[in-house]
Amino acid sequence: MVIMGRVASAFGVRGWVKVQPYSEYVDSLLDYEVWYLGHEHGPWREIKVLQAEARDKTLAVQFPGCTDRHAAEKLKGLLIGVPRSSLPEQEEDEYYWTDLIGLAVISDAGENLGIVSELLETGANDVLVVKGKGPDILIPFLESVIGDVDMDARTIRVNWSADYLS
Repeated sequence: MVIMGRVASAFGVRGWVKVQPYSEYVDSLLDYEVWYLGHEHGPWREIKVLQAEARDKTLAVQFPGCTDRHAAEKLKGLLIGVPRSSLPEQEEDEYYWTDLIGLAVISDAGENLGIVSELLETGANDVLVVKGKGPDILIPFLESVIGDVDMDARTIRVNWSADYLS
């Protein structure tokens, strides 16, 4: 299962929820007919989307059986996943954002900068948001900055320092 987003909150009074996608484009999640709701380590349950609307950086979604705000609030915090087999093949040196979240970020000097908590799309380039001991570190996802992404070791090597301005 690939985690593609999470239910952020109830949306309105008719059972809709606000979904925070973990994808480059807000509406990418709508390409999948069936979603799974659950927690990181399961259990997962299949769910279909009745209606959905892209709204700035989130989606407003209605699920079957979720007919009022109280029911929608019970879904808050659940993760949204799709089977990895339903994702398109990636080119070499391409990564799904969801796969980068949670990876440790280590500078070329061996300094542990923290863990990738999210990615931001700025228009010019994507940016890793790294949570460490201090304030969040913003690292541009550029070839000149990003070194080795080792999915097996769950690390990203970067040409960056914790004392660079974020």
